[in-house]
Amino acid sequence: MLAMLGICLTLAPLVPGLIWVLAPAVNLATLLELVRDGQFYSAALSTLGSAVGSTLLALLSASLITIWIYPGKGWSLAQRQLPLFLAFPHIAFAIGIAFLVAPSGWLARGMASALEWSSPPQWITIRDPYAISLTITMAIKETWFLLWIMATLLGEQAISRQITLANSLGYSRRQVWTTALLPQLLPRMGWPLVAVLAYSLSVVDMAIILGPSTPPTLAVLSWQWLSDPDDMTQAKGSAAALCLILMLGLLILSGRLVWWGVKKFYRNPKGIRRKGKVFKSHSLLGIPVFVPGWLSLTILLLWSMAGGWFFPKLLPASLSLKSFNNADFEPMFTAFWIGVATMLIALPLTLAWLEWGSRKHHGWLYAPLILPSLPIAAAQYHVLLAVNLDSTAVGVVWSHLTWTFPYMLLVLVGPYYSFDARYLCTAQALGHSRLQACLKIKWPMLIRPILAAMAVGFAVSVAQYLPTLFSGGGRFATVTTEAVALSAGGNRRVLAVQSLLQTALPFCAFMLAIGLTAWYVRNRQGLK
Repeated sequence: MLAMLGICLTLAPLVPGLIWVLAPAVNLATLLELVRDGQFYSAALSTLGSAVGSTLLALLSASLITIWIYPGKGWSLAQRQLPLFLAFPHIAFAIGIAFLVAPSGWLARGMASALEWSSPPQWITIRDPYAISLTITMAIKETWFLLWIMATLLGEQAISRQITLANSLGYSRRQVWTTALLPQLLPRMGWPLVAVLAYSLSVVDMAIILGPSTPPTLAVLSWQWLSDPDDMTQAKGSAAALCLILMLGLLILSGRLVWWGVKKFYRNPKGIRRKGKVFKSHSLLGIPVFVPGWLSLTILLLWSMAGGWFFPKLLPASLSLKSFNNADFEPMFTAFWIGVATMLIALPLTLAWLEWGSRKHHGWLYAPLILPSLPIAAAQYHVLLAVNLDSTAVGVVWSHLTWTFPYMLLVLVGPYYSFDARYLCTAQALGHSRLQACLKIKWPMLIRPILAAMAVGFAVSVAQYLPTLFSGGGRFATVTTEAVALSAGGNRRVLAVQSLLQTALPFCAFMLAIGLTAWYVRNRQGLK
């Protein structure tokens, strides 16, 4: 009952909200106004290019890295770094990349001494008209997510046995992956790839920082139109949001057709051992994918403590904590309590659904992850307006819950369904009710994935930009909204401080989850 009530309160109101948002788009006059707008076609092309390009680059990078380093020490090293970079917010990473590749950024400063530059070069490396910087940055960030998905799939014993068997038969690493493993893994990565594609299509915060501005991407353009007081402009924004959903549907259909063609024309491998170089696992091959993340963190830290730092100096003239002393910590505290409240509400809903909900029909709960976020955030705003909860703390927490709950479910569903049911049966046979058996036996034994899901839920809430902006009505300033607002200004020190504060919140949540897990299992050998 709790599970169904929570789902109804969390996701069901989105249906009428989406109808309210998209209804103005189903109008011939609105559609004509949209296609006549001079910005529409360029915005749509840059959106398609950045979304498809970043998704394909992320999939290719994750696949190649896995082929190169799995199994081996390199894979273990990569897995140890993944939690840190999964906790790295998209906006903070984008700001760090901007500090790196901007005309006056760290890379240009490194080249300045060798090339004798006295002023920044006149090149366009961020906010370029072709969205190249946005595409590459999103590809790097989503590569870490896809590596995490692959790590989950590769942890299965059947995959390990197939690798051992193929190696014993003399096949090279490349043949094992291309003929046996990737054909099994790629279909199971379908929904994560859809989630990556949906995010790339509707991303607003990263597009504001790195994307083109004249015109911007279609998601940013739709957001600007939806925020306009004019009714026709808002209707154009609704039509643009509908275009994002249609784009996603067409891209999913195209992907399925491509996969159908691959299966039809590349099947029944002959099993011939081909001569060639045998790839050896090496720990260094997995490092390049994490280099941009480490460089981004480093440059944010340097700018946050920089005194005088003028081009072409590679390092600041002095370092101090003055920027931190003068920093506004209120957005961090706001993001903290919103994240904690959202996570604490989502946790019992997640556990209740996994324990008492339907196993066969919970796929639709992932809808917020596989649909563009912009129309969903706009739908939330219309729902809150209807019930007079817009610009309230309750409305903001509810809007975050729409994304936090599915992510926590996604993290916890695998370990939860693989739990040995005999423990629960034994507890019930000894007289415990199902709830008591869960409280005393099942959930304590699942403490590791539960704490991981809590950390992920908190990190997802901290990173929310559009829901906070729409539902909060601009009254709730978090580190995420502050970072995007400051990105348009010129004070890099203040921007770096807010970006680091945004990064610190999910990082501390992950470290706390790891620490609490280690403390809880210290005297429980079976849980280690």
